[in-house]
Amino acid sequence: MKIPTASQIREADSYTIKHEPVRSIDLMERAASRLFEWISGHYSAENTFMIFAGPGNNGGDGWALARLLWKADYHSLEFFLLKITDKLSPDSEENRRRLQEETGIRVVEVVSRKQFPEIATGAVVVDALFGSGLSRPLEGLAGELVEYLNAQQGKSMIAIDIPSGLFSENDDNSGKGIIIHADHTLTFQFPKLAFFYHENVTFTGNWEVLPIGLHPGYVAKVSTPYHYLLTEDVWPRLHSRNKFSHKGTYGHALLIAGSYGMMGAAVLAARAVIRSGVGLLTSHVPRLGVDIIQTAVPESLLSVDESDILFTEHPDTGKFTAFAIGPGINRKNNSKKGLLALLDSITKPVVIDADALNLLSGIENWMELIPANSVLTPHPKEFERLFGTFPVSYERMEAQIGFSKKLKSVIVLKGANTCITTPEGQVYFNSTGNPGMAKGGSGDVLTGIILGLLAQGYSCEDAAVIGVFVHGLAGDLAADKNGQTGMIPSDITDNIGRAFYVLELEKKKSIK
Repeated sequence: MKIPTASQIREADSYTIKHEPVRSIDLMERAASRLFEWISGHYSAENTFMIFAGPGNNGGDGWALARLLWKADYHSLEFFLLKITDKLSPDSEENRRRLQEETGIRVVEVVSRKQFPEIATGAVVVDALFGSGLSRPLEGLAGELVEYLNAQQGKSMIAIDIPSGLFSENDDNSGKGIIIHADHTLTFQFPKLAFFYHENVTFTGNWEVLPIGLHPGYVAKVSTPYHYLLTEDVWPRLHSRNKFSHKGTYGHALLIAGSYGMMGAAVLAARAVIRSGVGLLTSHVPRLGVDIIQTAVPESLLSVDESDILFTEHPDTGKFTAFAIGPGINRKNNSKKGLLALLDSITKPVVIDADALNLLSGIENWMELIPANSVLTPHPKEFERLFGTFPVSYERMEAQIGFSKKLKSVIVLKGANTCITTPEGQVYFNSTGNPGMAKGGSGDVLTGIILGLLAQGYSCEDAAVIGVFVHGLAGDLAADKNGQTGMIPSDITDNIGRAFYVLELEKKKSIK
C-alpha cells in the first residue's frame, strides 16, 4: 500500500471527483458511511456520542457521521461545532443543512470555554476538528478545546482521518504540541506517514485504514517512496519452486553465530535459515557449540572455529551463496579481526546483525568496509551506535534513507512497523508483528530468515521485505496460539513455515 502525502491525497480526491465522476459531497458521504460501519460494529446505540467538528471538511465528515448514526437510532448523541470562523467549507455547510433537516440532534456552537461540555464517563468522543491539511500547531480556542478533551477521564476517543493537531508527514510536532490523544484513528484510503513514528502512538492509538473508493487510476500512478507492506505486496515477490529442483538449486548459506554463553542465538538463527527454504546451511561456531548445533539443528552442516569459545576466523567463502554474521558472536577483539577478514573476502550478499554491528560501530571509517548489497539489521540502539542520534523519528528515517544510498545496501531498522530502506530511496513499513516479539532472540530469527532468502537468490530488497513480513506474520501466528506474554522466539521459528504457507496460498489464489 502506498503512503501518499496529504497534498497527493487531496489530488486523489479531485481526480476521483473528475474521473469517476462523483460529486465531492457524495465522496464525503462515502467516507462517512465507512466511519459509520466501523463505529456501529464496535459500539452500540446505548453509548453516548459526543462529536466535535471544525469548520473544514474534517468537520463535514463529522456532520455526515452524526446524521447516519441518528438514523440508525444512535439518539444519545450531542454535536459541538468549534466556531472559530463564521464560514464552513461548502461540503461541511451542506452536511450541516442535512443534519438540521433530517435529525433531531442539538448543535452547540463553541465560541468560548463556557461551551465546553461535561464529558460523561463511558462517552464516545469523536474528533472531527481538523484533518490532514493542518500545517501549524493548534492554539487559541482550538488548542484549549483539544487540551480539555484530552484531560477528561473515562472516555473513548475516535479521531477521524488523523488526530487533530498532528501533521501528516514531517514530525515537527511529533511527541509534543497540542494534539488529540485518540484511542482509535480511522483514516481514509491510506495511512499517514506520521502514524509510523513512535512518538505519535500516544496520539493515534490503534489506527485503521478505511477504503473509500478513491479512483484506482490515480492510486496506480501516484509516485511515493513510502509503502506499507500488506500480504498482496509481498506474495508476488516469492519465487516458485521447480518440480525438478534439488538442494543445490536453493543455495548454500553460511551463518557465523554463537559464543560461550550465547549459543542460543546461533540455534535460533540456524533454525530460521532452514525454515526459510534454503538448500544447504553451514553454521560456523566455536568448538563448544558443535554438540549444541548438531543436537538442536541436525539439518545444519558445521564449520568449527579454531577457538573453543568465540568466533575468530571464517572458512573458505567460495562455495557459499550468501552470508550472515553477528548473532551472539560477542564483541571481543579477536572476533572483530575475524569480522574484518570476512568482509574483506566476500563479494556476495551478507546480513550484518547484532554483535557484528556493535563491533563495526567501534571502527573508524567502518562504512568503507561494507560490501555493496549488504543487509544491515540494527535495533534502535544499534542504529544510534552506527549512525548517531536523531531528535525525532522523521529525521532518523531521512538519515536511514541517506545511509542506505551511501552504503548501497538495505537497512532494516527493527521495531514496531519495522522500517526497511533501500539504496534507491524506497521505504517500506511492515504491517505484521506484535509486542510479544519484544524478547531477546527475536532478531536472531529475522537474521536467519533473511539469510535463507538471500542464499536462494532473492535480491537484498526482496529478502528484506519478505523476511521482515514473514517474521512478523510468524510472530502473529505464535501470539494467536500462545499469547503475546507467553510466546518466545522459538515459537516464531516454529511458525515460519506456516507464514510462508499463508503467502503461498495467496499466490495460488491470485494465479487462479
